[in-house]
Amino acid sequence: MTSLELLLFASVLAGLSGLPGLLFPSGWTAGQRIATVLHVAGCVAGAGAAAWALAGGTVAARFAWPLPGGSVTFSLDRLSAFFLVPVFVVSGLGSIYGEGYWAEIRHPENGRKLRFFYGVTTASLVLVMAAGDAWSFLAGWEVVSLAAFFLVTTDQNDARALRAGWIYLVSAHVGTLILFAMFTLLRDASGGWLLVPSQALGSSALLRPILLLALAGFGLKAGVIPLHIWLPDAHAAAPSHVSALLSGVVLKMGIYGLVRVLSMLPAYPTWLGLALVALGISSGVLGVVLALAQHDLKRLLAYHSIENIGIILIGLGVGALGMAQDRLDWAVLGFAGGLLHVWNHAAFKSLLFYSAGAVIRATGSREIDTMGGLFRRMRFTGAAFLVGAVAICGLPPLNGFVSEWLITLGSFRALTDDSAGVGMLGAAAGAPALALIGALAVACFVKAFSAVFLGSPRGPAAAIEAGDPSRSMLFSMGGLAFVCAVIGLWPAGAARLSRDAASALLLGRAGMKTQTDLGALGGIPLLLLGILAAMGIAVVAWTRPAIRTTTWDCGYAAPGPRIQYTASSFAQMLVGLFRWAVLPDEHRPSLTGPFPAAGERFESHAPDPVLDRFLLPGLTRARSFLGLARVIQAGRIQTYLLYIVVTLVVLLAWSASW
Repeated sequence: MTSLELLLFASVLAGLSGLPGLLFPSGWTAGQRIATVLHVAGCVAGAGAAAWALAGGTVAARFAWPLPGGSVTFSLDRLSAFFLVPVFVVSGLGSIYGEGYWAEIRHPENGRKLRFFYGVTTASLVLVMAAGDAWSFLAGWEVVSLAAFFLVTTDQNDARALRAGWIYLVSAHVGTLILFAMFTLLRDASGGWLLVPSQALGSSALLRPILLLALAGFGLKAGVIPLHIWLPDAHAAAPSHVSALLSGVVLKMGIYGLVRVLSMLPAYPTWLGLALVALGISSGVLGVVLALAQHDLKRLLAYHSIENIGIILIGLGVGALGMAQDRLDWAVLGFAGGLLHVWNHAAFKSLLFYSAGAVIRATGSREIDTMGGLFRRMRFTGAAFLVGAVAICGLPPLNGFVSEWLITLGSFRALTDDSAGVGMLGAAAGAPALALIGALAVACFVKAFSAVFLGSPRGPAAAIEAGDPSRSMLFSMGGLAFVCAVIGLWPAGAARLSRDAASALLLGRAGMKTQTDLGALGGIPLLLLGILAAMGIAVVAWTRPAIRTTTWDCGYAAPGPRIQYTASSFAQMLVGLFRWAVLPDEHRPSLTGPFPAAGERFESHAPDPVLDRFLLPGLTRARSFLGLARVIQAGRIQTYLLYIVVTLVVLLAWSASW
């Protein structure tokens, strides 16, 4: 059995895992257990196939079919295997997490539906990553879109979930239409449907429109600003382990598709690298700024997905500029860092969604301002959220630091270039952008962690006697926290794997230089171990016995929740600096004396500036305008025949004039 055959077997096993559960009555746990066991077994087999492919070469198989092209091709190489690893890890752990989070006994009305489409989504993601031609790629792409729609709309009684699902479905199909056009032009330029390197692309006049369509179609799936319109609502409305799958894996479909198209190029145009860096910086900075303005915990995490897609694009842009400027050191560091961030983001963002799901299940709310003080009763959940927060901020000693460090090194290498061309300036812009993104991310997660887990309960939902969730949920959170720590403490191995996957983008030019560029990571674990030792000393000093006494109460004899920072007040200054991008709605109290009246409070809300401020109002006005055209629908067959006659006369007159 080859690695590709094992992969296809794993895909079938995961895809059909939810089918036996449909044979059991709703509410029975037996169907849930069978689905989980089959799905996890498929993910374990698939992870083994991906590891096999990472250590070996390319395997391909072709099957005849009656549709255009005459056959479909499946291929498994190091690049596709690299993207398959988070598919199986996140999906498998999510299935275990769902045992406790969305148990059949508590959700008999939609539990079977959720598990069935969860398995179908996993299988179709494998189909996308293993596609060797445009037709199999588009088939898997469409199945993912449809299955994810049913996952987002799991709770059909939730109007917000239905709205989010339909916005996602429309966006997904717009992206599919763009990709149809892109693949059609790609076939004309390369001479075939196979997704393999083509020298003909370099001299084709269609190269620019192909790449622009690829940026639009794949960027829509990845959630690149301003094409992110489906992402915040879908991530917030879906069950938390589905949100983890959407953020950690489904978004990466767009990155994988873009990388696969880049691997077909014989050379990289400079404008493409500049476009990737520009899209990455705008998505990274604006994504984290919009996250700062959120009060919904899952919407906050959703906007951070946009931020991290921006970081990945910055890495790919630095790599593309390195190839365009004949600087292999930029290229290796940029491509390897960008691809490694695919793994890192899948790990820490899924961990954060799992932790948020435990909080939401305990409190019954997603509003940050109704929480507070949860760490006293949810210590494991709070610690897991803190691990994910440190990782997503790019701080050592966790995995987010490693990939961002590689991209930053590649950007710094551009500053040593003697030429002062636009390519050098574009690559060098990545370093300050990453610094700004990291600083804003730290501010955002200080707000999120402190408002949710520290202080006093701000509302009745946070004051309930809740504890850490079930063992299945704790296991999934612990597994992802372990992944974040392993990659952070031993980054050289993960970096070598990302470098091997990036070899498909280096036009066969990866040599000894790539070894020396990434070899410096070997010293990072020693630095991180030193940091861990210092942190351990600080924890010991902090937890040593102390004399308990009263503290300075700032003039408040009886402190209460109202004197604590809220999500709005903490981020007010930073949101104000970016008011031009966030466009928040603020409700300020009317003060008529030295003290506010009872019930008076400051509130702010941040609707999505693209969807809620521009797109939906524009569509509403367009619908009202098009409604005027209803007058032509008279409902009489004679009138419609008259329209046809008039149209024919106009066309005959126009043709006669020629």
